[in-house]
Amino acid sequence: MNRTTQALLLISLTGFLALIVTSRAQDSTKAWAPFEYLTGDWVGEGGGQPGQGSGEFTFLPDLQGHILVRKNRAAYPATKDRPAFTHDDLMVVYRDSESTPPRAIYFDSEGHVIHYSVTATSDHKTIEFVSEVSPSSPRYRLTYLMTSGDALTLKFEIAPPGKPDSFSTYIEAKAKRK
Repeated sequence: MNRTTQALLLISLTGFLALIVTSRAQDSTKAWAPFEYLTGDWVGEGGGQPGQGSGEFTFLPDLQGHILVRKNRAAYPATKDRPAFTHDDLMVVYRDSESTPPRAIYFDSEGHVIHYSVTATSDHKTIEFVSEVSPSSPRYRLTYLMTSGDALTLKFEIAPPGKPDSFSTYIEAKAKRK
């Protein structure tokens, strides 16, 4: 093979690889379309069983758009019954393959690890994370509802062991884009 043929082959191969990378990046972008309104930095306030608190979270693509990462921090002031405390958590949203629905795994500063199935409404205004059913563990549901382009509500619910569909609200909050 002469140098001209090698150069043409190398140019063709480079162009083909660039096309594949671009195509995968576009597929990745389309795959996360339901989450687009969540992307960014958020600040919020809410209440629930832990008490009135304040917090902020980010929801950002990572690994060249193949996963979404949410980092959250909530601070709760002291009350007459308990000292002030902070809750930190990390959630990674991913797909096992391009043809499967998203899943998520959650870790927090209290030692919880939760595996979620993820669904979004067709209008992309509601995204729901629901944990797997376990006969001996609570079940969790985290719901984000877009109320405007720069505001959302979220609700975190817990169902007791043995009653996987009997959710009770644990935290409700509103957040605004920073």
